[in-house]
Amino acid sequence: MSKIITTGITRRSMLKTTATAALITAVRSAFPSGAFAAGAGPEVTGAKLGFIALTDAAPLIVAQEKGLFAKHGMPDVDVAKQASWGATRDNLVLGGAANGIDGAHILSPLPYLMHTGKVTQNNLPVPMAILARLNYDSQGISVAKEYADTGVQLDASKLKAAFEKKKAEGKEIKAAMTFPGGTHDLWIRYWLAAGAIDPDKDVSTIVVPPPQMVANMKVGNMDVFCVGEPWNEQLVNQGIGFTAATTGELWKGHPEKALGMRSNWVEKNPNGAKALLMAVMEAQQWCDSMDNKQEMSTLLGKRQWFNVPPKDVLGRLKGDINYGNGRVAHGTDLYMKFWAGGVSYPFKSHDSWFLAENIRWGKFAPDTDIKTLVDEVNREDIWRAAAKDLGVAKADIPTSSSRGKETFFDGKVFDPENPSAYLDSLTIKVAS
Repeated sequence: MSKIITTGITRRSMLKTTATAALITAVRSAFPSGAFAAGAGPEVTGAKLGFIALTDAAPLIVAQEKGLFAKHGMPDVDVAKQASWGATRDNLVLGGAANGIDGAHILSPLPYLMHTGKVTQNNLPVPMAILARLNYDSQGISVAKEYADTGVQLDASKLKAAFEKKKAEGKEIKAAMTFPGGTHDLWIRYWLAAGAIDPDKDVSTIVVPPPQMVANMKVGNMDVFCVGEPWNEQLVNQGIGFTAATTGELWKGHPEKALGMRSNWVEKNPNGAKALLMAVMEAQQWCDSMDNKQEMSTLLGKRQWFNVPPKDVLGRLKGDINYGNGRVAHGTDLYMKFWAGGVSYPFKSHDSWFLAENIRWGKFAPDTDIKTLVDEVNREDIWRAAAKDLGVAKADIPTSSSRGKETFFDGKVFDPENPSAYLDSLTIKVAS
């Protein structure tokens, strides 16, 4: 059984976090966003960025392949494949100057877990910044073929009896995700809990890197998993399992990955951060066009990126979903979104939900000051400056840092102004 460690904020960690916040505030006061000379070029010609082989890394890969980093004065950007989210974290802790990385395509909650030292060695905080959201939707919850006759789809409760039977036989039920506290962990927990299956008591949660999900399910190492594409589609194409639901069915238009950077890199290279962001934003616009999906899937399938057949990428990019259990849907709106509708803008209200869910499951203490933490990490101010310089249409720039109330498939509502009410409304949880 996986064990959730609940750590309250100790005086020592509070002092460390307060010191970190004070340092960030001081640097921002010295270099307020927009204070740089208009047209000033980046302070550096490159940065080291990490990515995991997932379709939502496309904006970084496309920016590299299409020469967009170079176009914005950063010809020496290196986009390097990471073995796992744990490796991404470790390389961010090192930083580019110490043969690590400066930033990454990253699970949206991970910068917060690093910034507070929750997932770093000796709980040492590594100040982080979120510059943009990379995508919405199109992750999947996949189930082993042995559960096909349960008819499980969006309602996870259909697995309850099958899981109980298997446990009674002395077997362990394993639910795989990609990083504790990350997006996939939160999606699968939400889905199971909504079906009255306690992710901490009724199953064992295990960590498996995205590219290894299919191989592990093939040999029976897990019963269900949550991961991004193309791995759910590849699982179906290989006949190993099926998709119970896509995450867009859990929460339509949900935030997923982010562009995360070490704060010290951003503060040292404010123009460089803006240039990187402009290249990524331009790539997101390209990725969003249906006309580019075929080229995009071919590009992502290349050996140095995902090393998969383009067909494993293409279907769900276009909203065509073969669930693998007899259900096939064409032209749905569950495809991955990269730009239209404010996708790229990092809404603070979304980060508040990620923090609330991580309070729910014991990763953050119940008395965590969500608003203060979000204000420290979320750099929507840099996004707005980059959007202005890029000439983004006014209609494409959100007027508020909150998208307002969010409604989930089970009827639960998250009001970013009152996370406590949301947490109180949930039945299965570690803390509220």
